Amino acid sequence: MADKVRHQLFLPKPLSDRLEALAAKPGASKSAILTDAVMAWLNRRGASELEDRFAIRLDRMTQAVGRVERDTHVTLETLALFIRFELSIQAPLGENDHAGRALAAKRFEAFVQQVGRQVAAGRRSLGSPPEQQP
Repeated sequence: MADKVRHQLFLPKPLSDRLEALAAKPGASKSAILTDAVMAWLNRRGASELEDRFAIRLDRMTQAVGRVERDTHVTLETLALFIRFELSIQAPLGENDHAGRALAAKRFEAFVQQVGRQVAAGRRSLGSPPEQQP
């Protein structure tokens, strides 16, 4: 049997009447009801303290994620507009233009390598001079 401590407390009459009504039901007791109520209150208070402690940090993280999301949308929109522009001004290659296709493949490979180097080095192209291609 767990150690129990007796407490004497005073409740307002309406609350006391509600407690009496609940305790009158089969299988219920005032001690069990009050134990559950105090436990729930303490758990909520503990959760509230944790929420208060981490709320500022979570708000900052939410704002940072929002900025990253906005920046990602701007970057993707910029890329999409650039691709659309490039495709609209570049003449399509003929099916038999093997030299043109080889040059395009070489340029694409250089582009992919450049992106890989930038990402691996943690560099950003915006706001910095472009790196010379090999």
